[in-house]
Amino acid sequence: MPTDHRRIIGPENTVPYRLYTKLNSCSFSEKFNQAVKNGIRPDGRKLNEHRKIFMKCGVVSQAKGSAYIEVDKTKVIVSVYDPREIPKKTDYSLKGELYCEFKYAPFSCPKRKLHQQDAEEKQNSAILKRALESVVCRHEFPNFQVDVYVMVLENDGSALSTAIMGAGLALAHAGIPMYDIITATTLGIQGDVKLLDPTLMEESLCNVAVPNSTNNEKEYSNHGILILSMLSTHQQVSKFYQTGNLDLKDLNESIDILATATKDIVPLIKKCLVKSVTKNVKENAED
Repeated sequence: MPTDHRRIIGPENTVPYRLYTKLNSCSFSEKFNQAVKNGIRPDGRKLNEHRKIFMKCGVVSQAKGSAYIEVDKTKVIVSVYDPREIPKKTDYSLKGELYCEFKYAPFSCPKRKLHQQDAEEKQNSAILKRALESVVCRHEFPNFQVDVYVMVLENDGSALSTAIMGAGLALAHAGIPMYDIITATTLGIQGDVKLLDPTLMEESLCNVAVPNSTNNEKEYSNHGILILSMLSTHQQVSKFYQTGNLDLKDLNESIDILATATKDIVPLIKKCLVKSVTKNVKENAED
């Protein structure tokens, strides 16, 4: 798709200031040791500790349902609109469909994003759709489509899992029939170190393949990013996404860590929904 020249996208040839910071002048091992020093991360968290979460419903007045969610510096806003007929569809569908659009704001990432969707955003939209399809009762609105729009206002890691949680919260706020509450978490792995809810810097460190120095053959240590979304009451996995290379043993341990982390988020979502319902009841009683 051609670039829209009516929008100001900034200069093409620039040098990021991060190249001159102390962290970028270090080797990879020094960077990782600084990121994980004595089991404590730069923000003071332990390896298996999740960042603080803030949630709020009803932030977009034009939408049927909406949610705003913060995971420390990662900020995501989700809008859900009323079901409408599936466009350009001739045959009758017994199940409704979900249209999911995942988009980074131009100023949300270290590298400025264009207003068109790039390959990463399209992939995240597909992952978001597959995660939500198993939680929404699509047979309740046959031949209709529910639109879900996700806008990442600031990306400091774990943006996709935050978007899945925000989308589930927005769907519940919109009154869309659902089987259960959906929660999602992210895990970064580099060697024997597992980082729950990694930041953007930690994600970049976990995506690097480091060769093992003990083996003569060209083998790489375990590394990658795992995203798990679950239905809390049914204890079912709605979506699992992985990048990188992992052993089966480490994969099983990582799934257990993610499953435990998703359970801890459920009370926060329930509290946010109860607060929203209570507020609506009080407003209707006053009217």
